[in-house]
Amino acid sequence: MTSYAIETPPIVGLPIAGSDALFPVRRVYCIGRNYAAHAIEMGHDPDREPPFFFQKNPNNLDPSGDFPYPPHSSDVHHEVEVAVMLKSGGTNIPLEEAESHIFGYALSLDMTRRDLQGAQKKMGRPWEIGKAFERSAPIGPIHPVASTGLLNAGAIALRVNGEVRQEGDLNQMIWKVPEMISYLSEYFELAPGDVIQSGTPAGVGPVQRGDVMEMSADGLGSVTINVI
Repeated sequence: MTSYAIETPPIVGLPIAGSDALFPVRRVYCIGRNYAAHAIEMGHDPDREPPFFFQKNPNNLDPSGDFPYPPHSSDVHHEVEVAVMLKSGGTNIPLEEAESHIFGYALSLDMTRRDLQGAQKKMGRPWEIGKAFERSAPIGPIHPVASTGLLNAGAIALRVNGEVRQEGDLNQMIWKVPEMISYLSEYFELAPGDVIQSGTPAGVGPVQRGDVMEMSADGLGSVTINVI
């Protein structure tokens, strides 16, 4: 039996709709600027160019329903996304086989310390301080693909205090989910438990303590997150 020098970190497990089992998280990949309108609002050309990814940590995913406003920032933005959970993986996955690796989908938020991210961008440094802070990815229950079907289209939205902030459709993604899976597998060995955050539509903006965020998407229902 293997022994470890310190206490082993817990496995991050996410709830699955209609099941007592949990989905174990291995890695979290996030694609940047994957909706044309969002690319424009962030000051970038929306033309299709090679995708780029950054990572969050597994324990950034938080199904509690609360988002604690983080320290060292006064400009924290919401970015609603659909997260894609993988049940299998590999390297150099052919595009036509990519969707067979999907376990399910969940509503999620890529919360961003925009002021810190902006400072890092100006210095050409990594974004983790703005993206991968504690509990930076509030997430709803996972809906297995067996119950939703493949989600390649459908409305996605975010309301803050009842006001619509973000609206889009999954068919507006510049890089579709199968393309993301195939592309990532050329550079990483994907595996069961990997999560891909698929990008956010336009309308990102700041939240304050006391705000209530409601994210929704066709096939995934709605999830409410309290900013505390």
